[in-house]
Amino acid sequence: MNDQSTRDEFYLRRAFDASHRAVANGNHPFGAVLVDSEGQLLLETENGFMPSHDGTAHAERLLCSAAATSLPAAVLAGSTLYSSAEPCAMCAGAIYWVGIGRVVFGLGESRLKAITGAHPENPTLDLPCRTVFAAGQKTIEVIGPLLEDEAAAQHEGFWATQD
Repeated sequence: MNDQSTRDEFYLRRAFDASHRAVANGNHPFGAVLVDSEGQLLLETENGFMPSHDGTAHAERLLCSAAATSLPAAVLAGSTLYSSAEPCAMCAGAIYWVGIGRVVFGLGESRLKAITGAHPENPTLDLPCRTVFAAGQKTIEVIGPLLEDEAAAQHEGFWATQD
């Protein structure tokens, strides 16, 4: 997988797979993976909202915590985080502080907000991760939305049926 766009689509779909597993495990439809500069999978996480109703247990934030405690800064700086949806402000902050150098996401935050509406378990912040990163002192490359219709399909009917 030498072509970057092919690699991006492959690993973004892997994040979608993690999102599907999250739903199968009773969680919200979000997933994330971390890949090093050589294209090797380092970490994979899914949303962890249940069973404790932890609103901070987003897939990206969980991945960042695991990465910060297990990988050297140089590896993180050259790594790409693939996320099924655009990292929220909290997750973008975690990505920034951990030092991950690149982000590729599927579903954009504004489209996610349109899908989830005012759902109490996902009061979406329509604050682009690019805006969060731009306020910092590190450069983080952002690609997305990418494969957005595939990413949105994971949320079809999910938020309407949740209490």
